[in-house]
Amino acid sequence: MIAQLIDTHAHLQLNHFDADRDEAIQRAYEAGLAAIICISTDVASSRAAIALAEKHQHVYAAVGIHPNDCAATSDDEVKQIAELAQHPKVVAIGETGMDDYWKAVPLSKQAELFARQLELAAQRNKPVIIHNREAGAAIMDTLRAHGVTKLSGVFHCFTEDWNYAEQVLNLGCHVSFTGNLTYKKSALPEVAKQIPLERIMLETDSPYMTPVPHRGKRNEPAYTVHIAEKLAEVKGLLFAEVCARTTENAVALFGLDI
Repeated sequence: MIAQLIDTHAHLQLNHFDADRDEAIQRAYEAGLAAIICISTDVASSRAAIALAEKHQHVYAAVGIHPNDCAATSDDEVKQIAELAQHPKVVAIGETGMDDYWKAVPLSKQAELFARQLELAAQRNKPVIIHNREAGAAIMDTLRAHGVTKLSGVFHCFTEDWNYAEQVLNLGCHVSFTGNLTYKKSALPEVAKQIPLERIMLETDSPYMTPVPHRGKRNEPAYTVHIAEKLAEVKGLLFAEVCARTTENAVALFGLDI
């Protein structure tokens, strides 16, 4: 029996998958994936994620506005996200958060949209999927400014150190690792060693962040297997144990029906 896995973060609606989207989803199932969560970055991608989730039984959707896409976000677009969040296959709000790498949007604007989506998640009783790229302190500052001391969600594509991971865990959030856990010069294995397995989830961030041995090619959900294998190696655990526990974590956080 193939161990079950869940890819908690993939962008299957992007044009990178136009030539083989259905086939990529089928390959994921064949690799042992029980579910895939399709993540959004704006209203259009949120609608596309829901359409995919409606078509495929084991694909779920998250709806939200990415920090790099929020410069001109209108109140109406936020309202549309709120409406889309009521769809039965929407399991989270995201991705939201903050990004100080691309400098595409002022951090003040990012913080505003982040806070609004946190509020929406609370209203809809959904977890949040948090994007953090070189904005770790700004994210924590924003949470404190809005009185958030406990949060249901996940810091996706985790790249920070153990001290930051402790802050995330103290919030009550999960940590998710992508293909960067497998990279030769990555410091993440040492961080992953210290994070309890019951707080870890796996993701591909497809089509990006491709793990070894496929690095340099387009990523896809089937490659979640390689991230699970690396995590098992890092923690000195059986592959099956990593699969089972990370799947349990995702099912519990997102309320998946698998």
